[in-house]
Amino acid sequence: MISTAIRLARVGSGAELAAALLLGISFPCVMVAAILPQLWFFAAAAAVTYLADTFLHQRGSYLVNRLAKVRAGLSIRFLIRQMLLVLLVARSGLGEDRIFYVTVVAVLAFYGLQAPHGAIVTLLRLRRKLPVVTRNIDLGALRIPDAPPRWLLNRSAEKMLHLDVFAMVGVLVTLETRDNLYGFAGLGLSVALAAGYVMGLLPYLRPSRLVPPAEKVLKAVDGWLADYRPTVMLYFSGSKESAYQVNMWLETMGELEGRPLIVLRERVIAQQLGPTAVPVLCVPGGVHLMNLDLSTVRVALYAANVGKNIHMLRVPTMRHVFIGHGDSDKLASVNPFSKAYDEVWTAGRAGRDRYALADVGVRDEDIVEVGRPQLAPIRPAGGTGADAGGASGNPIPTVLYAPTWEGWDDSPGNTSLVAAGENIVKALLTAEPPVRVLYKPHPFTGTRSPKAKAAHERIVALLEKAAAERATDARWAERAAELRADRTAARAELTRIEARLTALSAVADASRDEAEESRDAKADPARLAELTRLRDEWNGAYWRSFGWWEHRVIGGAEPRLYDCFNESDAMVSDISSVVSDFIASGKPYAVTDSAGLGAEEFKRQNTAVRAAVILSNSAAELGQLLAAVADRAADRLAADRRELKRYLLGPDDPSSIERFNAAARALAAKAQARNAGVEQRMAGPEEAATPAVRG
Repeated sequence: MISTAIRLARVGSGAELAAALLLGISFPCVMVAAILPQLWFFAAAAAVTYLADTFLHQRGSYLVNRLAKVRAGLSIRFLIRQMLLVLLVARSGLGEDRIFYVTVVAVLAFYGLQAPHGAIVTLLRLRRKLPVVTRNIDLGALRIPDAPPRWLLNRSAEKMLHLDVFAMVGVLVTLETRDNLYGFAGLGLSVALAAGYVMGLLPYLRPSRLVPPAEKVLKAVDGWLADYRPTVMLYFSGSKESAYQVNMWLETMGELEGRPLIVLRERVIAQQLGPTAVPVLCVPGGVHLMNLDLSTVRVALYAANVGKNIHMLRVPTMRHVFIGHGDSDKLASVNPFSKAYDEVWTAGRAGRDRYALADVGVRDEDIVEVGRPQLAPIRPAGGTGADAGGASGNPIPTVLYAPTWEGWDDSPGNTSLVAAGENIVKALLTAEPPVRVLYKPHPFTGTRSPKAKAAHERIVALLEKAAAERATDARWAERAAELRADRTAARAELTRIEARLTALSAVADASRDEAEESRDAKADPARLAELTRLRDEWNGAYWRSFGWWEHRVIGGAEPRLYDCFNESDAMVSDISSVVSDFIASGKPYAVTDSAGLGAEEFKRQNTAVRAAVILSNSAAELGQLLAAVADRAADRLAADRRELKRYLLGPDDPSSIERFNAAARALAAKAQARNAGVEQRMAGPEEAATPAVRG
């Protein structure tokens, strides 16, 4: 019942629900106490309103926004409480006393100060916001000043309104003691502090303390573009949950020939962008983007099919390429919108064949097979002794369960979580000989489907229970004792590495605003190299920090999916790019036929499962996968996986990044030839007769 109430109220926890109920009950109690009048009842109920309000704001509760929508916002709630204090004074027999009139005047003055305070805070935030957000771009010529102290602007409305607590306490003490001095002091202190808050903000409105106007900032960015002359660009737009789609391309962009540039459209993506030495330019405004000088860019790469792509696709001087954010048999991999691009780059022959079968208007001559540069970190089977018992020589094998999310519709083939997830995990947990289970769900899991979210939570509970039981099992106790010192040392190493990573992290400093981050975020290859080294060290220490027999639920960005591949001996997943990527390892894998198509039809429709163990929703076939992991001789699909790897991902030689660069060079040459031809045609017949060689 409580969980149902939490879901209906759209709050994050029972504590939030309780705070919301207390807030709703306490305000009528304050009113009743003022009318009766009951001083201590009023004081207690008013204290509850303060505490509940503060708690909900600190939690960022959804209910806070909903109250504002129904005209019960923060300012109104504080004004009501102050008016009820005035009512309490009148009902306590002091309606003709000076304290009554002073309270009325002070409350009106205090509330009157809210308008200039709010206006100044809003103006400061607007004038501190640049029309673009940058990283690794030198904007020193703009002379962007430091932001006001964070404590002045952070949660400013709450801080301002809570200054009334002095007035509230002072007047209540006066009502108890009948000494007006306490009330005058409290009321005066509240008004004085509120006025001081407003005066403290005023110096930051001076032109020298504000960022330059948008026109000047954009002119500086154009000047930088003219000096840098970018040649290839990664363009990305999306929600905050989709940041991983651009992050997966950062390392590839850093290895591209020429002068790469990353262009983003949402500030929230810029905040979540991973470390990179490539210049980053976030341009939220479509008009601003269209007015930027990107005339030197010859190749634009697109990682997602989104509406804002049209803002860049309109530029004819560059060639446009869809590279996507994964390679799978899902319908998203053959989106009809792909024909809007000049070329579509796929990993291997399989991607080309998918478009031919789908017949969505993408011509075969516009498809280029470039491999998957991101797969370079994946170690092949046998490279670390992973398939000789356990990853890195562990005595028992590790099986990764990495289901995809539920998708935008309710197709049963989207994810195995709902129909098969628990069966898969239970079969793995009870396997003999035993295995270790790693569970890493898709970042979007449960965002749309309550059933998928509930299944995910049940799987987490299963794994946590199994991990607790294994921790007390005599079979593992001796091993745990032997490795205790190593695990303790690994955890200490993790702490050390994380402290250094925090210091080096590219995530925005909470004490600085967006303008300061853009001003100070300059390219530092040495820092990036250290970040890369530390992340590799972190990954090694992470896996050593717990026993090789311990089941693990892995959420968040770290450890990365490919790190889980390298730690695993086999994987169970769904139709998604995860399967295609795992095939690069050459290790056994299973895919769940959640829609119940049947093994043959499932293989016919989905190329990536042709070398997989096909699981029904009962997971009864999981024994075939475990047998292949335990004994190479029982692995009947090894040759099929090698053949499928080449079909899906292309040859190992030349490397994917070499093929990627070659494709970019060839397309840039086409763009340059087109631009030169247009220039000649527009120059008139005389110049066209003697074409010039242009760089």
